[in-house]
Amino acid sequence: MFWKLSAALTVTILAILLHLFLEDKLFTPGELPTLPDTCWTAKCEKREQVDPFKISVSDAKLEDLKSRIGSDLKKIVQPLDDIGFEYGFNSEYLKELANYWNNSYNWRQKETLINTIPQFTTRIDGLDIHFLHAKPKPESGKKIVPLLLVHGWPGSFVEFLDIIPLLTSGSSDLAFEVVAPSIPGYGFSSAAQKPGLNAAHTAKIFRDLMLRLGHSEFYCQGGDWGAVVTTSLATFFPGNVRGLHVNMAAAFTNGGMAKSYLAQIPGLKYLIADPDDFDKVPNFGFLLQESGYMHIQATKPDTVGVGLSSSPLGLAAYIMEKFSTWTDPAWRELRDGGLETRAAIGKDRMLTNVMIYWITNSITSSMRYYKENLSSYDTAVANTPVVVPVGFADLPHELTQAPRHQLTGKFPRLVSYTSLASGGHFAAMEVPEHLAADVINFASKVETMERL
Repeated sequence: MFWKLSAALTVTILAILLHLFLEDKLFTPGELPTLPDTCWTAKCEKREQVDPFKISVSDAKLEDLKSRIGSDLKKIVQPLDDIGFEYGFNSEYLKELANYWNNSYNWRQKETLINTIPQFTTRIDGLDIHFLHAKPKPESGKKIVPLLLVHGWPGSFVEFLDIIPLLTSGSSDLAFEVVAPSIPGYGFSSAAQKPGLNAAHTAKIFRDLMLRLGHSEFYCQGGDWGAVVTTSLATFFPGNVRGLHVNMAAAFTNGGMAKSYLAQIPGLKYLIADPDDFDKVPNFGFLLQESGYMHIQATKPDTVGVGLSSSPLGLAAYIMEKFSTWTDPAWRELRDGGLETRAAIGKDRMLTNVMIYWITNSITSSMRYYKENLSSYDTAVANTPVVVPVGFADLPHELTQAPRHQLTGKFPRLVSYTSLASGGHFAAMEVPEHLAADVINFASKVETMERL
């Protein structure tokens, strides 16, 4: 018994020393790279005006889509017996979805709905940046603050159609003026024609967008790539960010994953983790199962892009399969992946998101974002703490949950950490009321704090 206790104590001490070494040596901030004005297109014409924008898809493009869906239906391979989404998108359910898309889904209705939200474009660093811009109605005594809202992949600005009215309504004393841009290469924002446009450069572009709109200080919110972009913005330009709220934590936050690894050692977790976070450890088997897309997109995005740009059903299966397993992994066992019978996100809303990729032919350029970000990892960006106040919404079905100890290295001013009762990766679409309430509560708290 004595030797067992001694061995356990030795392992614990070594782990603590390793933890201190990792924090001191491997996660020391370096010098941030510069983000100069860069022309991402072959011909860089300056255009600082902000132009109104409306979505208007031609009848010819919609007829072409209808024809391609019909052709795709003829080539669908039968699924294996008694299979749900374990092998990917169930092809029998895909046939039903295709028939609904072709015969019942009404794009014109969705186009009109989206166009009720003011949209604009402006040119920054050679790129035409598309964004939604929703302002609250002025109310006596209510403070209005600007909010930059950034989507991820395989989402788009469509993620925010339900949450924007909640944010602009706000609470009794605070509301948001929402600016929700499309990441370059996504939707109606033009794609870079040169390599290198990553999250840091996107952060610079979006900071310039907010300045152009007259906001020298603003809040930021995002999930998925939106969380990475807004975290980068707060890292590079803290003077412009009043507060940062994210609903996904990048795995490379300063020392965070090292702490999570160490917290899995028996006994050590009591020194590192909060008891409420003991079950929030990375499930590496699940992550491996769900990350095949990332390896492809981080290495050969243009190759897979050929097929997805040509086949609307291939595109829908590729995107909507993520709305199944990333919302609740248990839905893999269901014939419809939960998309028809379980999802809080309506089928029409998911198809509208797919439509944005199809009508803009942006799936390939959106996937290149993985190669740009994952092939040029910059430890200085990851290891530089964010000095502004940060709020975090933890969702039970996120791809990987982030316990508090994983966040505090990158976010030393973590003033709000909320464990939401439900929801997964697409929080703004799945639980818009709860996410909006958390963002509003976070900003209300920050507004009462003294500025550093």
